[in-house]
Amino acid sequence: MKPITVLIADDEAEIADLIELHLAREGYRCIKAADGQEALDAIRTQSVDLAILDIMMPKIDGYEVTRQIREQYHLPIIFLSAKATDLDKITGLVRGADDYMTKPFNPMELVARVNAQLRRFIQLNPSVAAPADEPVLEAGGLVIHPEQRTVFLYGEPVELTPKEFDILVLLASHPKKVFSSEHIFEKVWGEAYFEGGNTVMVHIRTLRKKLGEDQHKNKLIKTVWGVGYTFNG
Repeated sequence: MKPITVLIADDEAEIADLIELHLAREGYRCIKAADGQEALDAIRTQSVDLAILDIMMPKIDGYEVTRQIREQYHLPIIFLSAKATDLDKITGLVRGADDYMTKPFNPMELVARVNAQLRRFIQLNPSVAAPADEPVLEAGGLVIHPEQRTVFLYGEPVELTPKEFDILVLLASHPKKVFSSEHIFEKVWGEAYFEGGNTVMVHIRTLRKKLGEDQHKNKLIKTVWGVGYTFNG
């Protein structure tokens, strides 16, 4: 599956690195740019799904970067700026941003806003609608579009982080097969398993909650005690 790519354009390397750290933990691929020209070059040469832009950048400011992006591309843009007055926020949204956050900021809030913007973009834009022949996974009111990375439960969208989505697809693609925490971690995180069991358990717990499994007896994700997890679809 194609990874979701986020462009981070900020001339403060520490901030860009911090954002990348938190987004990468959730499974996003990140591209960093230190000025407005680098940001535009990245947009024109690589597939970018969402952009996080500072406003006061060298060479070309965030407003002009946004204007040029909007001339050719249609993707969510989040301004992340030290310009913090109400007028600054209004100006940023009027200039074409989909969301606006001020510095200093909470990285986890930024991740949540990235998730929300991507979910809204996929829902509201016909140009990214899933093709008719796209493989779909279905079970008990759950519909998963692996290529579009969208999930619906009884017709309602379910917002998942990239790691939660990858775990769900892995399990749902092999119903009744039992996956150990080690196998899930190595498949989804792409790293050697050391202390990843707790990480998998936390993601499974959050995934179940988002699927409403704490309210139902017939769980889609079943725990096989002492072994691992299986999709009970």
